[in-house]
Amino acid sequence: MGRHPKIAFVGAGSTVFMKTVVGDILQRPALQDSRIALMDIDPVRLDDAEVVANRLIASVGTNARVSAHLDRCAAIDGADFVIVAFQIGGYRPATVTDFEIPARYGLRQTIADTLGIGGIMRGLRTVPHLWALAEDMRRFCPDALVLQYVNPMAINTWALAERFPDICSVGLCHSVQGTVETIAHDLGVDAASIRYRCAGINHMAFYLKLETVGENGECRDLYPELLAGYAAGTLPKPNPDYPRCPNLVRYEVMRHLGYFVTESSEHFAEYVPWFIKSDRPDLIDAFGIPLDEYLTRCEHQIAEWEEQSTALRNNERIEVEPSHEYASEIINSIWTGAPSVIYGNVANTGLITSLPDGCAVEVPCMVDRNGIQPIRVGTLPPQLAGLMRTSVNVQELVVAALLEERRDHIYHAAMLDPHTAAELDVRQIRSLVDDLLDAHSPLLPTWMTGTGADAGIER
Repeated sequence: MGRHPKIAFVGAGSTVFMKTVVGDILQRPALQDSRIALMDIDPVRLDDAEVVANRLIASVGTNARVSAHLDRCAAIDGADFVIVAFQIGGYRPATVTDFEIPARYGLRQTIADTLGIGGIMRGLRTVPHLWALAEDMRRFCPDALVLQYVNPMAINTWALAERFPDICSVGLCHSVQGTVETIAHDLGVDAASIRYRCAGINHMAFYLKLETVGENGECRDLYPELLAGYAAGTLPKPNPDYPRCPNLVRYEVMRHLGYFVTESSEHFAEYVPWFIKSDRPDLIDAFGIPLDEYLTRCEHQIAEWEEQSTALRNNERIEVEPSHEYASEIINSIWTGAPSVIYGNVANTGLITSLPDGCAVEVPCMVDRNGIQPIRVGTLPPQLAGLMRTSVNVQELVVAALLEERRDHIYHAAMLDPHTAAELDVRQIRSLVDDLLDAHSPLLPTWMTGTGADAGIER
């Protein structure tokens, strides 16, 4: 018999997400006997994850084996794949801090995990830990593939590729395939009938082609229907799962830019300077922008996760249904050679010629025994590329700050952020960054937490 893959899961204390991904893996015939190493720094959450994983194995009826580790090196030793799903600082105190301190300056956010001042701070907290993981991988599993599910996805992907080009990695998100389901819901068509081509940066990729294929094989462009439906007020259709988020922002962006964006309206509203303005409450009302949405969502999710974790731990049998996460598909294709196509976040090596080389782009990728093979997209419509570059500018400065240990580039990143700059002046931004770095200092490298107005500045 051949060797079975070893799959390490770093951040396995996210029990519900771990259950989803491991459940997907166990449903793949070639992966059913995998060796799954769970790692988390919280022993209680780790124990929950181990119990749930073993219940999954029993429910599916496979010969997979699970091990649990508080030590990361032990978990990744000899791994073929390393799934990463941690949140440095957690909801409390880190995420709450990312909302509360900016709010004192009049800067309101919705999600704060990708761009904006919240995304910048999350990147500063997260990248050093990704680098530490990559350093350990050089010793214990240099040929393993990192499947990275951590936000801010673009900053993380860019920084990891810059410092550790020898470590194979791909950033994974479900916004591309998830938005296809949203469009299908709004138009009343089968999501499986939609054919699309998408490209850009994470949370700001656009569908360059969006059509449905009929039974006779004929293709129908879906953009005229989306535009007409929005103009008539019949789209978007209400989503009972997100009653606070009517999804109007990205329809409005499509109306003006001509293309549909992959990320949700509550996310996208804080990536641009057009929708969240302290002196324009009418915009908040008109577009249904749920300020502080992530705090509300996290409170609900924490309660749900605790209930679900308890239920999963106590259930002898766990129902397993396929999800739309890419992890198991990637692992299966690399392990078996069966080709698949996914959307991944990778370094831009001429893949999108409208964006800078080296930045993190989200593009279609072929996957087989040769690994992740990104597909060249070429030039984007100029209005889309221009919009993306406003985000890339911020990401580039955060990565430069981390690589060069330059605190001044953190200020520069915040000053160039579209939403932050639309609300605050440069002195306010500098003071806000100082307050946030001070509040997060236990979670940050010491070079970020120097004191004084000119700490870390180079000219």
